[in-house]
Amino acid sequence: MFSMTIWGSRGSMPTPGPDTVVFGGNTSCLEIRADDRLVIVDAGSGIRGLGDKLMREDIKRGPIDADIFITHTHWDHIMGFPMFTPIYVPGTKLRLHGPITYEEDSLEKVIGSQLSYRYWPVRQDELSAKIEYEQIKETGMDLGGGLTVRTKYLNHPVLCLGYRFEYEGKAFVTAYDTEPFRNLFPTDPADPSYDEEACREGEAAAKEENEKLLRFFQGADLLVHDSQYTAKEYTQGGKIGFGHTSYEYAINAAHKAGVKNLLLFHHDPNRSDAELQELELFYQSKVGGKSSLNLEMAREGRTYTLGSPLPGRGA
Repeated sequence: MFSMTIWGSRGSMPTPGPDTVVFGGNTSCLEIRADDRLVIVDAGSGIRGLGDKLMREDIKRGPIDADIFITHTHWDHIMGFPMFTPIYVPGTKLRLHGPITYEEDSLEKVIGSQLSYRYWPVRQDELSAKIEYEQIKETGMDLGGGLTVRTKYLNHPVLCLGYRFEYEGKAFVTAYDTEPFRNLFPTDPADPSYDEEACREGEAAAKEENEKLLRFFQGADLLVHDSQYTAKEYTQGGKIGFGHTSYEYAINAAHKAGVKNLLLFHHDPNRSDAELQELELFYQSKVGGKSSLNLEMAREGRTYTLGSPLPGRGA
């Protein structure tokens, strides 16, 4: 079986409380199961709950053995790592992969700096688990047992990767934190900095990168896509350049790429359950009858089986 469970769907910071119980308040963490293989995407605050579940259930079958793929090293995507119980258990084997922006700091240093006395009572070199760190860029990897992963650079203020996992003919793709690539050169001829050739090259480069992403999504059975803003919030609310996408763009990209099921992800910390439910119904009504795409807001605690339709459809 090829499945994915959400342990954290919130963006930017954890938001516990009565207004976030439906969609969840933990930051990014996904659990992927490819039969007996365990893969984790991101170590946000949601990884604490996953670690507790692994200690209740998986440890009975033997030591925890997993690959962890970090999309990027912003704190909301790594902050849960010190609370991931398996790192304190002898016999645990973890292979931690991810990109880093500054070459002078290794991935191990970026992640492990949280485990220093100024922040945490246990230092990284005191952990019982065997942890291997691998800095990755755009690449393809064979994880064994028929499970593969490809990576794609996204558009975020720090180096960030999307992941495409494939197993037994099914594809699961992540694309967060990201926003559409855009021309960074002045486009107004009246602008003193305007350069016609640079503008033309900038437009071509942005178009090419956006098309590469569509190919990366192509035919995915399940796509988890950044959607922190509405189109109005993104364009009129000063959010361009923050590294996050609008619902409208994510839906349109998924439709163009022939994605079967779309989860709208990385919920804004200010967005309540009531607001997310209203937005979910609104976008489902817009898509319904016009596309074969199924979509819903990502919900913490929900499991999705690759090859099956979304289980909730707004429930």
